[in-house]
Amino acid sequence: MDKRLLILALGMFALGTDSFVMAGILPEISQSFDVPIGVAGQVTTVYAVTYALLAPTVAAIAAHVPRKTLLLLSLATFVVANLATAIAPTFGIALATRVLAGLGAAMFAPTATGAAATMVAPEKRGFALAVVITGLTASTALGTPIGAMIGGFGDWRLTMVFVSALAAASGLGIWALLPHLPLPPKITLAQRVAPIRDSRVALTLLTGLVYQTGHFISYTYFTVVFDGVLNHNSLLIGAMLVLWGTSGMVANLIAGRLSDTIGNRKVIFGGLIALTLTMALLPLASVNIWTSAIAVAVWGAVAWGLLAPQQHRLVAAAAHSAPVVLGLNTSGTYLGVTAAGVVGALAIPAVGAHNLGYIGAIFVIVALVLAELATLRIDAANRRHPDESAASA
Repeated sequence: MDKRLLILALGMFALGTDSFVMAGILPEISQSFDVPIGVAGQVTTVYAVTYALLAPTVAAIAAHVPRKTLLLLSLATFVVANLATAIAPTFGIALATRVLAGLGAAMFAPTATGAAATMVAPEKRGFALAVVITGLTASTALGTPIGAMIGGFGDWRLTMVFVSALAAASGLGIWALLPHLPLPPKITLAQRVAPIRDSRVALTLLTGLVYQTGHFISYTYFTVVFDGVLNHNSLLIGAMLVLWGTSGMVANLIAGRLSDTIGNRKVIFGGLIALTLTMALLPLASVNIWTSAIAVAVWGAVAWGLLAPQQHRLVAAAAHSAPVVLGLNTSGTYLGVTAAGVVGALAIPAVGAHNLGYIGAIFVIVALVLAELATLRIDAANRRHPDESAASA
């Protein structure tokens, strides 16, 4: 295993932890700043929307900056932002620091994946990318629950220090081990968003955005959705988040293989049906610790298991611009997280936190319709170009 890839994966681990750990410490943030839980949830929203909107923009603007320099600058920004969150005296300042953290993440993530592909031989690029991206998925199984327990047993501000320490360790490793890498070919912002003109790509991206919104509505407010069984117990919260992330990691690997063997459309269709049922049953499952655990395991497996077939479908539809469409897919995921925070905040006073699963199920049903529309477009394209049908199946 190339140590340089592990260093980049550590940086992605820090980014993912920062993004998802807020669900575990939201009540503490709400109490600390004396704001409603729905308002506190916007610390996730502003981070996610900054990342989603700036990732493609920064990648285009900073194309001339040396890769190592950009990685170090992004992590330095990220570390400073999280330390600033830790000492923020008011909620408004905390939100501003979350925007700065989102900027650091937007600078780091596309640069890290691009650097990973550059550092290795062409035949090893897929594995290199998988190693770096695993840092992001592993954060849901390890970084998020650890951070949540740190915040629960101590102070949520210590969680921000923990995230900063992870990013700083990655930065030190990059400074010591990473070579100066060649600049990538310059791709303008217009070129980065051009694939959206293909209806197959646009509908698939919308599918991802909408289903991510649907299930993150409940995840963003995880501790209040399950407060009847978790009772603000840090160990239980951490265990549930470990279960959610671990099942997702395993399912993502299985779904990737299934996409190769039975085709992405069957995996996506089945996954969205399962996610709809899981979200709809979440309010009923959350009244008992054992049914809650089962629901969380299935939820994490299905939600993360949809990631690989979605990416598989995008690459099949736009093989010539795969890195670009995958980057847009990541932006779509974070836009979904953004929308989820807002929708959840509006829905809690209306339906109650325990019933957010019903709202999420509606969004996932819409995603299912979009996925089927994408399938129709793909089928039509395959009839026009039969030689591409195998790749798009």
